[in-house]
Parts: sequence; C-alpha cells; structure tokens
Amino acid sequence: MRKIDRKIDNQLRLVLTDVCEITLKEINGFQWLTHLVNYSSFPKSLKVVCVFDTNENLSCFMSKDSKKELTSLIQVKLHEADVKVKNVTDHILYDTEENCEKEHNGKWADRLG
Repeated sequence: MRKIDRKIDNQLRLVLTDVCEITLKEINGFQWLTHLVNYSSFPKSLKVVCVFDTNENLSCFMSKDSKKELTSLIQVKLHEADVKVKNVTDHILYDTEENCEKEHNGKWADRLG
C-alpha cells in the first residue's frame, strides 16, 4: 500500500468509526461496519458494509427512515474525510451476522473477500 493510500485508509477508518459509534446507539440490531476499497480506483471502488445481527432487524431497518439517516451520516462523514462520491447509496452495502453464519460459517474474511 502506498503512503497516500495508508493516509486515506486512516482517514476512512476514523470517520467510519464515528459512524459506527453513533449508529450502535441509535439503530436496533446494528452491530458493526467495515469498508472495502481498491485504491487504484478510489473512490469509485469504495464500499461501506453495514452489518446487522439478524435478517429481521435488517429488514425492519430497511423499511424505516433510519436507512435515510444512516446514508446521510455516512455521506457527511465521508465528506469530512474529503472523499467525494457521486451517489453514496451506490457505495453502501448491508449484510447480517445471520447470513454470514449460514453461508460462510461466520467467517467474515471469506464472505467479504
């Protein structure tokens, strides 16, 4: 990883940690988030993966205004890190611990890889 890539990654981790801490307090079933990126095509390749505990809680979240609020929060925080994307919703994915357990025996590295 190039020095500039490490700097961007550190900025992403800081702002996304803020998103995670806020979201843990406000959204039922939210567990954690991570990001995936290929720096040779950054920021186009950026994906923020928001993980919920169960499919039921994810489904409930998706049907409420909470999704709009989380999307807005992620957009604001990415902007703070000077990361500009055309449509932030194209960069946000949702998943559950439940699905990872069923499909990858709980191995997130395999699931996200």
